[in-house]
Amino acid sequence: MKFTTLHSVDTVYSADSVEWCTVDEKHSVYFVCGTYQLVESTETNDPAQKQQPRKGRVYLYAFDHDNGALDRLQTVETAAILDMKWLPAWCVDSVPQLVTVSALGEIEIYELLDEERRLQKRNSLTLEHEGVLALALDWRRCPDNEHTLQLLVSDSLGQINLLEYTSQGDLSKLHTWQAHGFEAWTCAFDRWSPSRMYSGGDDGLLHAYDLRSEQEERVWTNRAHGAGVTCLLSHPQHENQLLTGSYDEQLRLFDTRNMKRTLAELNLNGGIWRLKPHPQQKDLILAACMYTNFSVVGLESAESGCALNLLGTYEEHSSICYGADWAPILNTRTDEGGQQLLYMATCSFYDHKLCLSSVETK
Repeated sequence: MKFTTLHSVDTVYSADSVEWCTVDEKHSVYFVCGTYQLVESTETNDPAQKQQPRKGRVYLYAFDHDNGALDRLQTVETAAILDMKWLPAWCVDSVPQLVTVSALGEIEIYELLDEERRLQKRNSLTLEHEGVLALALDWRRCPDNEHTLQLLVSDSLGQINLLEYTSQGDLSKLHTWQAHGFEAWTCAFDRWSPSRMYSGGDDGLLHAYDLRSEQEERVWTNRAHGAGVTCLLSHPQHENQLLTGSYDEQLRLFDTRNMKRTLAELNLNGGIWRLKPHPQQKDLILAACMYTNFSVVGLESAESGCALNLLGTYEEHSSICYGADWAPILNTRTDEGGQQLLYMATCSFYDHKLCLSSVETK
């Protein structure tokens, strides 16, 4: 596997999140980068900034893979960004939308305006507890209403927040419950079970909940992780498969029908912050390994068992590796040597670097 850096960008603020627009082929040129910057009290006399010690930006980019051009289209000033996700286009007049969560406990939704090629804020909601950071989010279509989305948001108090977002643009909170004793670093819906969701926390616990109960009944707790559970991936193409990342540096693959043991494990030599499956190559997983690099892992499933194999590492970043995503480019090109060419965006924290790279696979 060969990595080639096409662009290296200084994001000014520390970069921690990258999300490529996967709504449709038309909008696959767009991706966003979220940033997180601490404001020292000595840097400003502005009382508002002293009360908001974490600021951020959302950068909107367009990448033309035919000529290799990368354009920064917009900079949105916000509170520090912790996570972002694109929502399906059907929400409002077939316009892609972006949801972000921030260090102010805010959930903000932007719509992507095609003609202007910019984001416009549409709605927002703030978690109730003062000083709470919204850490991670996930979304799904509501099981009993295809015109409504459900959002999961985990926070720094160890809580999970279940929200509802309608096609009319209404955003409201349905439930909040205490899931972990420390930060709830991650949360995810099960892509194969409409009633199931998961949460992972700094307490090293992985929980599953049944959302059919008003009390969000806990189905099971997994204690396999040697440190905080930092990311979850309910695989969209492999039924019943759940991948987890942890500060203990192990990538784990579970069958959710039997959580007593893992199907496979792989040490990536760095706490794992994000896991992203490739939109077309379902067995390629991009992992952001905080203190090491960005790794591409191959997932092998067979009747004889499952395996996780390290296929390549991207070493361009010199700081904490937080944000990563594949480009959902449908007309994947092939170079002269017959190698398939993919694209990815990655970003890192203290060196505030965003890289866009091509990846050649055999």
